[in-house]
Amino acid sequence: MSQMPQQAAVSKCPSCEEPLESGDRFCGACGYDLSAVPARPVDSPTLAIHGVVPAPEGVDWPVARDSDGHGHPAPVHAAAELPGTDSGGSPLPPPPPAAPAVAAGAPASGVRFDRPGEPDEYPLQAPDPRLTAEPAPVPGQPPAPGPAAAAGQFAPAGPAAAEKVCVACRAGRVDDDGYCENCGHAQPRERDHMEQESGPVAAVSDRGLRHHRNEDAFSVGCTALPDGAPASVAIVCDGVSSATRPDDASLAASRAAGESLLGALPRGTHPQQAMHDAILAASQAVNALAEEPATAREQAPHQNAPACTLVGAVVTAGLLVVGWVGDSRVYWVPADRTTPPARLTEDDSWAAQMVAAGLMSEAEAYADERAHAITGWLGADAYELEPHTASFKPDRAGVVVVCTDGLWNYAESAEEMAEAMPPDAAARPLHGARVLVGHALDGGGHDNVTVALLPFPAPSQGAGSA
Repeated sequence: MSQMPQQAAVSKCPSCEEPLESGDRFCGACGYDLSAVPARPVDSPTLAIHGVVPAPEGVDWPVARDSDGHGHPAPVHAAAELPGTDSGGSPLPPPPPAAPAVAAGAPASGVRFDRPGEPDEYPLQAPDPRLTAEPAPVPGQPPAPGPAAAAGQFAPAGPAAAEKVCVACRAGRVDDDGYCENCGHAQPRERDHMEQESGPVAAVSDRGLRHHRNEDAFSVGCTALPDGAPASVAIVCDGVSSATRPDDASLAASRAAGESLLGALPRGTHPQQAMHDAILAASQAVNALAEEPATAREQAPHQNAPACTLVGAVVTAGLLVVGWVGDSRVYWVPADRTTPPARLTEDDSWAAQMVAAGLMSEAEAYADERAHAITGWLGADAYELEPHTASFKPDRAGVVVVCTDGLWNYAESAEEMAEAMPPDAAARPLHGARVLVGHALDGGGHDNVTVALLPFPAPSQGAGSA
């Protein structure tokens, strides 16, 4: 696939949607100033949204050769002190200075809202027992062995009960139709709450308190590199709610990306190249969902292509690789909390474009109602796919947080994320992921919440959470 900037030339006026001619500076129909549409920012993942922390004096950071996609090592840097490199190996530009806000126009072409409306517009399928009762284990089936087991399926902490019991009254038997015979409550679907551990990696996903279904999905797993060194993998996907079948899109993408990574790493593919290939595999899986029979499209002519965002991380004994498309994020939280945490990804979003263009400060951009309009996603109606990847070589132990905006909305800065995460998360990643999901639910749970935790460096196989 040819690589083109995702923010291509504007084909329609962002104000009145009239067609434009190449080279137009103003709309001929309404006079809209097309220069107000910001260009897509250069792929430049950031480490700390408020600036880069200077490296300590006297430290010689190891740097490897650029990856050309044919097995050569990718660039690596110290995670908490030096900026990362983009997928082309280019150094990061300095953070743009904050500028006074000016009137910003309508969202640019190539912008998509990941929600159709306000959170309160999503009715609960039934009274949510989490609002009126103590938390209870959600029944589910254990994942099948093999790569599919890492596809975001719910793995219960204990043995599955022979008979489902209502999570609300804890007494009634659950009918085959999913309702309690005693109190009548509709039971959570399998994807309403999912938990999984795979060696030292763990992930938790929850529907939240306002959405009627969980449109997030994840994939976690462990493997070994050709030299026997351990490697941990986590993929987190967030369905675009304004698209058709967003839950199917996120599940297909997480499964495809997870299986791609777990298959490529043991063959010796460099982790950064493997991440790039995994994003392409996820994109193909989501695109395939749009290939429906013509009769299905005739019955639902207003449906659009399924879509989702993706973020992932690969952790080895000495390397941390991240990849993403969209506005889900990766954070680095060192085990020594006296050293600064960092954010390792840059959003594909309207807010990020406003900040990069100097039109708004970060606080102003993310307070705007258009902040979560995404400019990059996986789906058949997306612009040319441009996966972002970056690699780092932390000089100390820590935890990698891979999450959707359902979590970082309540812990946006790296410092807030570090404060919300329990100090023993490296030793108990499943517990840490549960705590972070609880933090989002306590904050309001307006969106689906998904988080995966990967301790760095990757411990030997079998060293799971306590």
